Amino acid sequence: MQKEDCFYLGKIVSKYGFKGELLAKLDSDDPGQYEELESVFVSLGNNLIPFFIRRCQLHKTNLLRLALEDVSSEEAAERLMGAQLYLPLALLPELTGNQFYYHEVVGFRLVDQHHGDVGEIKGVNDQAAQPLFMADKDGKEVLIPVNDNFIKKVDRQDRIIHIQTPEGLIDLYLGES
Repeated sequence: MQKEDCFYLGKIVSKYGFKGELLAKLDSDDPGQYEELESVFVSLGNNLIPFFIRRCQLHKTNLLRLALEDVSSEEAAERLMGAQLYLPLALLPELTGNQFYYHEVVGFRLVDQHHGDVGEIKGVNDQAAQPLFMADKDGKEVLIPVNDNFIKKVDRQDRIIHIQTPEGLIDLYLGES
């Protein structure tokens, strides 16, 4: 399994007890939907290593307590500290309406209500306080905040996100007035 075939689930943040159990902080609005996992991929080095799960339960709102097969000591758990967890893309719940996963909209076109075609989405920068669509319009990068107030419609069939941005935002990037 390759990382590009998976989605980021979360990160192992601490050990739990002395029998190899781990706590993972999940990158999810609904961590409870992952309590029934049978396996998970752990990123070690440049590889994704599959681990079967013996026991899995929610621990305080957004942490998942994991007991992995072949991890039964504090030392074995220590080797997994800080590791990232992944699951196959096929396990992502399907979203509808104007909800979307960032990886899902790469390749979609952004079309502004007043400006028209803003370009093709090349990625989403979610490292800042405000996630940004990174679009390419004829070789120029255009950054549009991923904001519910700007997104008017997600058209999955035609691969278009219809937006309405504040006046002047797109002109900053394209040099038009």
